[in-house]
Amino acid sequence: MEKNKKKVVVAMSGGVDSSVAAALLKRAGFNVIGVFMKFWRGDLRGFENRCCSSEAEVRARKVAKILKIPFYVFNFEKEFKKRIVDYFLKEYKRGITPNPCIICNKEIKFGLFLEKALALDADYIATGHYAKIIQNAKIKNQNNKSKCKIFKLLRAKDKNKDQSYFLWKLNQEQLKRVVFPIGDLRREEVENLARKFKLPVLKAKKSVEICFIKTTIDDFLKRYLKKKPGEIVNTKGELVGEHQGLWFYTIGQRKGIGLANGPYWVLDKDLKRNFLIVTKNEKDLLKKELICKNVNWTIGKPPHFPLKVKAKIRYGHQPAFAILLKNLKSKIYNLKFNKPQRAITPGQSVVFYSNNEILGGGIIKGFV
Repeated sequence: MEKNKKKVVVAMSGGVDSSVAAALLKRAGFNVIGVFMKFWRGDLRGFENRCCSSEAEVRARKVAKILKIPFYVFNFEKEFKKRIVDYFLKEYKRGITPNPCIICNKEIKFGLFLEKALALDADYIATGHYAKIIQNAKIKNQNNKSKCKIFKLLRAKDKNKDQSYFLWKLNQEQLKRVVFPIGDLRREEVENLARKFKLPVLKAKKSVEICFIKTTIDDFLKRYLKKKPGEIVNTKGELVGEHQGLWFYTIGQRKGIGLANGPYWVLDKDLKRNFLIVTKNEKDLLKKELICKNVNWTIGKPPHFPLKVKAKIRYGHQPAFAILLKNLKSKIYNLKFNKPQRAITPGQSVVFYSNNEILGGGIIKGFV
């Protein structure tokens, strides 16, 4: 990417990764502007969203001052509540298990934030995500006349920190405007750079939970969703207990089911009959095929099918070999794994990889 004082607006959270990202861009000669985003902070007294706490804003301001770059605050509280929190609760109420971070990336960090940055005449936005974008050679379009650039989204160098899974909803228009300065660095290298640049961020707590939830997902759901008791049945259809609402359980869950003579695992949900289906045999959770919808192709256009891929059914999952098939009569896709996968969960994202490149992804609709 050429410099020539290109303007880059950096999302600065006050953490190590985004602070070092800003410092690297400044050192490389870009015109850097720092922005702190405010999200919904919850309605519990004394609780602040971990991604945008007052303490985090103070750190981000200090870093901007050290780097001698302009610093602004974008307030997305209302948009975050409507597009992320309300979506999160709505999906759980439907009995599925969503991933709010993926929607936040699409709607807020690479949606509203990008729009506002471009309105300020920015050339690019940058974040502290562990991922990489490379610009491929120019290729001819379908009319074989003009040429266009392809931007590839790749896994980060540090596979333990790689966040490409959360970025499958990005498109080519977004990718051409995004920079990931730390994608070729390992976490320890990023921390060493923070020391080198003398940035006061090394003591910042690492956020690993959902940012707008204070304690647990279960506590959060119980605060906003009412109980809807129903029957818990085993794989034979026999009554073994009562649940408090299907939205309080997720596929593969073992703890918190409240059944004696276990252990039991949540196997499935029957939404029509309000049944929670459980099993004592953990192997029942192994499935070889899933159905997905709302597929987005990060590469710009759908590939040819059947498609051999490696697929991840959740962030902490290891990519597994599979064949992707498209239903020609609908927008539904079938993914068949070479080996059974544990606890395929409706609402979660399945992401398709070719080596280190992210091809796209979709929302898991169900399993076979």
